Amino acid sequence: MAPVRGDGMRGLAVFISDIRNCKSKEAEIKRINKELANIRSKFKGDKTLDGYQKKKYVCKLLFIFLLGHDIDFGHMEAVNLLSSNKYSEKQIGYLFISVLVNTNSDLIKLIIQSIKNDLQSRNPIYVNLALQCIANIGSRDMAEAFSNEIPKLLVSGDTMDVVKQSAALCLLRLYRTCPDIIPGGEWTSRIIHLLNDQHMGVVTAATSLIDALVKKNPEEYKGCVSLAVSRLSRIVTASYTDLQDYTYYFVPAPWLSVKLLRLLQNYNPVTEDPGVRGRLNECLETILNKAQEPPKSKKVQHSNAKNAVLFEAINLIIHSDSEPNLLVRACNQLGQFLSNRETNLRYLALESMCHLATSEFSHEAVKKHQEVVILSMKMEKDVSVRQQAVDLLYAMCDRSNAEEIVQEMLNYLETADYSIREEMVLKVAILAEKYATDYTWYVDVILNLIRIAGDYVSEEVWYRVIQIVINREEVQGYAAKTVFEALQAPACHENMVKVGGYILGEFGNLIAGDSRSAPMVQFKLLHSKYHLCSSMTRALLLSTYIKFINLFPEIRSTIQEVFKQHSNLRSADAELQQRASEYLQLSIVASTDVLATVLEEMPSFPERESSILAVLKKKKPGRVPENEIRENKSPIPATNTNNTQINSNHTSNSTNADLLGLSTPPSSGNMTNNQGTLIDVLGDIYNNSASSSVVYNTKKFLFKNNGVLFENDLIQIGVKSEYRQNLGRLGLYYGNKTQTPLTNFTPVLQWPAESALKLSVQIKAVEPTLEAGAQIQQLLNAECVEDFADSPSIDLSFRHNGVHQKVTIKLPLTLNKFFEPTEMNGESFFARWKNLGGESQRAQRVFKAQIPMDLQAARTKLMGFGMQLLDSIDPNPDNMVCAGIIHTQSQQVGCLLRLEPNKQAQMFRLTIRSSKETVTKEVCNLLFDQF
Repeated sequence: MAPVRGDGMRGLAVFISDIRNCKSKEAEIKRINKELANIRSKFKGDKTLDGYQKKKYVCKLLFIFLLGHDIDFGHMEAVNLLSSNKYSEKQIGYLFISVLVNTNSDLIKLIIQSIKNDLQSRNPIYVNLALQCIANIGSRDMAEAFSNEIPKLLVSGDTMDVVKQSAALCLLRLYRTCPDIIPGGEWTSRIIHLLNDQHMGVVTAATSLIDALVKKNPEEYKGCVSLAVSRLSRIVTASYTDLQDYTYYFVPAPWLSVKLLRLLQNYNPVTEDPGVRGRLNECLETILNKAQEPPKSKKVQHSNAKNAVLFEAINLIIHSDSEPNLLVRACNQLGQFLSNRETNLRYLALESMCHLATSEFSHEAVKKHQEVVILSMKMEKDVSVRQQAVDLLYAMCDRSNAEEIVQEMLNYLETADYSIREEMVLKVAILAEKYATDYTWYVDVILNLIRIAGDYVSEEVWYRVIQIVINREEVQGYAAKTVFEALQAPACHENMVKVGGYILGEFGNLIAGDSRSAPMVQFKLLHSKYHLCSSMTRALLLSTYIKFINLFPEIRSTIQEVFKQHSNLRSADAELQQRASEYLQLSIVASTDVLATVLEEMPSFPERESSILAVLKKKKPGRVPENEIRENKSPIPATNTNNTQINSNHTSNSTNADLLGLSTPPSSGNMTNNQGTLIDVLGDIYNNSASSSVVYNTKKFLFKNNGVLFENDLIQIGVKSEYRQNLGRLGLYYGNKTQTPLTNFTPVLQWPAESALKLSVQIKAVEPTLEAGAQIQQLLNAECVEDFADSPSIDLSFRHNGVHQKVTIKLPLTLNKFFEPTEMNGESFFARWKNLGGESQRAQRVFKAQIPMDLQAARTKLMGFGMQLLDSIDPNPDNMVCAGIIHTQSQQVGCLLRLEPNKQAQMFRLTIRSSKETVTKEVCNLLFDQF
């Protein structure tokens, strides 16, 4: 075997060759022990070892250590190598120390002094070796020892680019160990301005450092946003020839582009500056446009780099959730990937579309790809892609397509992989309950679910169908008939027997008039399944039999015989024996009236929240896409939802009235218990990557009612709200993102007494402990007594790992939430407009567009604002006019709006007219900076 070269160290090459040629483990150990003895004797006896020899022996020790053997000497010789003036010797010294020296070693002080000497060297190679060693050790001692030198190296104008690069990455490594190492004050702007450096390598390294700093102190480093957008703009608009040194397969600086896009995702909104926002939108549009261009290379590296930038840009668009045009374009681009030959691309497209499906702006665009997604669920070879297709169908489902999607999922469930069946069952049950157009369809779906995949139907699912049947009189007869027919199948799942036993025991009399389902036929059908069931199901059937005695006295004697058989020692189960014995005595001793009283029909269950979604999230933590659930009670048929009547005299103090048709849970509890809610407003639970970015933007809730209100690395606060006339109901969802409980958890409403006279807000208390990974709900009732300005706040305080934390957030309770849209024709509108021409009745603002003018986006916002957007009213088709009525307890205030865009000047003129001056001013103030 040819000897291995070792940088001229022939002895090392021979030693490595000897080790490789050993025929057994014993021979290898023998050779190593011989070499260790030789090295030890050289270090102890020969005081005149030169640098080359030290380097050679230290290399041998390093190689032996890497083979898995302990090394307990040679450290001092490695430290001595650090003071050498030869690069190869210094390099080996640093390598040995990085790998073998313990952070608690007494040699650390000597090492630190040697490193400091090299950091002050004029030779950039020596400086880089020192920085690499610091980063490799990465201990708190290192962070404290070099907390001054490394930041200075990073921002100094005299430092070479290659050293700045290493200094940024070294500082990032130490920051993860000791966050206090980064100085504040003027250092902040100097670090941020590294994004403007001429050297792309420095910018790439600095972006990684700044991204970590922003996650910890977003406000302090907010100045990085404009610089990051500027740098991204230069990269995106550059051709691959402009950045030749940093172009990867015709894609300019893909790694830096991805880092910058991720950096911007730490803020929401990304920026309030209209100029920066417009430039960022141009960048994102350019990236989407480039995705449509034909590839410049057929190599996979080109497509990988190009798509990496594209997907990160789409993630930023989804994160912002404020640009309808970009969201729809992103959806269309992802839709093209659904038919791509590359499996990974199809998977990523489905995953990203799950997020887009939860946006109010892009949900309809996602639904256009429903057929392709259904095909992916059925035909994909890769089970992970099929799983992702199921997730997307669940996320895109709404009332218009629910029946089709549920039916397709049921059809696929018969042949679905075992690994995804349980999750699919839960999702079908959730969708069926949420979008039930009538109860018979819901019952059919759940019974089909039990028939097709009974082994995967959890108790929560069949408990829920029983609750709904008992609470809804109109479906009881149909349910009894359907379950009776299902039980006639030769092979019947035990869960079907449970449902059948319970429903027939309560409502079997509703179908007893038909000879085909006479009392004796029902009893014999159920009892034929008895011996095939578990003890728990048998106990349920015995309860059904005693119910039959009350419903059908004519079969009393037959059932009593069954009780006699199971009330003696023949029954091995003590529970069944006791139950049968007690039921037998009850049927013999009790009179007809007493029996009827004891065995009367089950009363309606209290309206409670379904726990199925909580079960789904527990089974698949982090993988449940957001699907806003409106009906968290038993499903209400769509045909009846408009019949809900509200008494305008109700006040928000009423605890009995469900003012908005929303359910009030009996108590606030963690979502992980059996009272878990179907409402899911936490926007990042589908995102697998852990993000500690701070999200807080109340303004976007002017145009939407649901979404993430606040988020940092500890907690996520979601909101779901609904309004009708002058009444509102908000659900706040506090999610613990950490692995430890949040204690002393106290949300306090901040709303001055004089403001409360205009907007009455009642808040329910929550439990003082929020468990790790759990979510709790807090309900607020609001009543608009008269028009108001500003909005209430919540002061949230809690302790995390013993450290007190406090968060203050504005609630999205603004005057426009109490608008009722009003239809008007052109004649009525302008007549009313002229009547409201008084000085105190109108308000007007002329302002520059905050972003490049997008009239469709402006129309979308106005529709979300709460007023009725009136088409074909204004002679100028670009102008937008709206009408609405603000409902308060004391009066109703009519309001008209006109938004006139000037495309050439990129300006808007906003005019508000209403019958009350304070309303006019407040509506104008809410809207003028939103276009």
